[in-house]
Amino acid sequence: MADHIKIRPASGTWVVRAGGAVLGESDRALELSEGDYPPVTYFPMEDIATAFIEPSDRTSTCPYKGDARYFSIIAKSGEIKDAAWSYADPKEDVAQIKGYIAFYTNKVAVEQV
Repeated sequence: MADHIKIRPASGTWVVRAGGAVLGESDRALELSEGDYPPVTYFPMEDIATAFIEPSDRTSTCPYKGDARYFSIIAKSGEIKDAAWSYADPKEDVAQIKGYIAFYTNKVAVEQV
């Protein structure tokens, strides 16, 4: 694994809320730390109400994690564009995040409960 990336189980139970609704809750979340960036909580996709998220056209590539696909959240208050991302086929060193999704904390609430 890239020396500057660490993945570990996130302790406790985590929730993600958007537009006044709980999109998911998990006690199986992962915490990914990368260099000087704040840690990111990744949720198992099966713990997220995927009926409220849809793929967007946005993609990006990380040299350490691979190709990311972005998702928008469809909330009562309207669309929250590109609020989440996932690596469908991450690089081998970060294979633990396959099947997981992360959310921008400036667009939704991600909290430990």
